[in-house]
Amino acid sequence: MFEQKTSMGSQWEKQTLQKVLLEHISEQRRARRWNIFFKLIVIGLLGLLLYGYFNPDASTSVITTQAHTALIDVEGEIGAAEEASADNIRDSIKSAFANKLVKGVVLRINSPGGSPVQARQIYDEIRSQRQKNPQVKVYAAIEDLGTSAAYLIASAADEIYADQTSLVGSIGAKIDSFGFVEIMQKVGVERRLYTAGQDKGILDPFSPRSPEEDAFINQQLQLVHAAFIKNVRDGRGNRLHETPNIFSGLFWTGEQALNLGLLDGFGDAQFIARELIKAPNLVDYTPNVNVIDRIAHRIGASMGQVLGANAGLIFQGIR
Repeated sequence: MFEQKTSMGSQWEKQTLQKVLLEHISEQRRARRWNIFFKLIVIGLLGLLLYGYFNPDASTSVITTQAHTALIDVEGEIGAAEEASADNIRDSIKSAFANKLVKGVVLRINSPGGSPVQARQIYDEIRSQRQKNPQVKVYAAIEDLGTSAAYLIASAADEIYADQTSLVGSIGAKIDSFGFVEIMQKVGVERRLYTAGQDKGILDPFSPRSPEEDAFINQQLQLVHAAFIKNVRDGRGNRLHETPNIFSGLFWTGEQALNLGLLDGFGDAQFIARELIKAPNLVDYTPNVNVIDRIAHRIGASMGQVLGANAGLIFQGIR
């Protein structure tokens, strides 16, 4: 009986040890699989980075074999780190005009505005391509919003269309800031700001304003505003019905904007392609910004904002 129990105990130990060993082997296999999986992800991401580096135009290339209308979306805020950046939109415009099968270009705009510099770069590219290729017309199709810097871009087109209820205009410039001087005085906080250059601390929210600083900032805004007005006048020409408040920064519905000469009619991208360009086949030339590029842009923009804020270089223009 004792020998039988010993034999049974030994067999149980062997089975338990075997199970432990098998489980250990299975665990190692799972770990290897996960290791391979993560390595493949890293290799894939590196491959995408290298492909994007050696093929910078891959995101904007379009393959088609028939006459068509090129569609380019200007969506969201206009800025260097945004999808609606000058680099992205200009590349799309160049790609569209380089294709001999493109019969017309539609900029589908849905944006509240953004950077005046980025908008003016896009504006200049549109005007340049129009001059080089007068046979290919450019249309702007405003959806919900086409205001501020977005309207600046639209004004470079041959014609602008929108919906009766779209919001259009807001031709103005502004700088946003806050003042915390009185709060700091109440809580007993002392501001210590050291600068090289007597006006380096201008726009500092923790320092008191002066009449000289206000006058200087207003002067800069007037210069930006004047450049905006000139671009709109150059783009719209005698179609504008100028009123005392057309350049005041106000925005209007599509119905009102048409009466002011800010629009040429009502319609969307499909209407323009079908009825005006006579090439109803819409092909999207909007840059396909991948996740890696977007993250890289965000990191670069964040670093730039930190450096700019420290140097006092944050400037919000046409908004």
